[in-house]
Amino acid sequence: MILQQIINGIVIGSAYALTAMGATLVYGILRILDIANAGAYAIGAYAGMYLYQATGNLPVAFAGAILLTGFFGVVVQKLLYVPLLDKPGIVPLIASIGLFIFIQDLLRLIAGPLIREFDAQIPFEGFKTQDFTINGIWILIMLLTAFLLMTLWYILNRTRIGLAWRSTAQDLEISKAMGVNVNRVVAFNYLLGYGFAASAGIMIGLLYNSVFPTMGDVPAYKMLAIIVLGGLGNPLGTVIAALLIGLVETLVAGYVGFFLPRDAIAFVALIIILLVKPKGLLGKKA
Repeated sequence: MILQQIINGIVIGSAYALTAMGATLVYGILRILDIANAGAYAIGAYAGMYLYQATGNLPVAFAGAILLTGFFGVVVQKLLYVPLLDKPGIVPLIASIGLFIFIQDLLRLIAGPLIREFDAQIPFEGFKTQDFTINGIWILIMLLTAFLLMTLWYILNRTRIGLAWRSTAQDLEISKAMGVNVNRVVAFNYLLGYGFAASAGIMIGLLYNSVFPTMGDVPAYKMLAIIVLGGLGNPLGTVIAALLIGLVETLVAGYVGFFLPRDAIAFVALIIILLVKPKGLLGKKA
């Protein structure tokens, strides 16, 4: 029984990791909390659903939705965030909240307010043992999450754009003075961040066979708990925090019961851990 709960927690935590990674990457460079990243989560789910309905090909739907949402992130960065970078940090935060609300209303106008089915054929089946069950969509979520996170690790640690990202995250102004193309780095950052959020939205849409305009509401505040818990702007900390939150939610809900709403468990875990490590799990000391 506990093995089944652990598997459930890893599946949910994997989706949390992809959802929060975009906001982590944005904060790592620009030091702003991009709530609109949760809007990309919903955009990706709808784009994936429509592309799958048009093509009948799940890999094509995945890739197309991630790219479309990623380029949407680049446009948002150019048109919304660049003009606000010299403003106090609260201004971009408020702008991102406004954009998030706009995205929800736009999806409601385009696709309607009702829940839409996202019933896709998974290319492989799961398996069942005496101790646990893993269905096809769970395997897909874990494999895709592992692939995307390994790809991100490779980009950040083994490529020139990754070196530029780490330099810019450490000090944007000095990086610019040293000849780093900061605008390209930030644009690529949004391409990755919004693409990651889109992939999470697609997977959750497949997991629950549903997409709807406000599906980004819960991820919007849960990703804040995850990136704070992981250490603001720390990609590895975000992954660890997301998996931890997924496991805690699943185990508490499974063995303790719903003494409080499941989605509130993330914040209880956040409070407890920050009492011990105020900078987050992998946060840097001031």
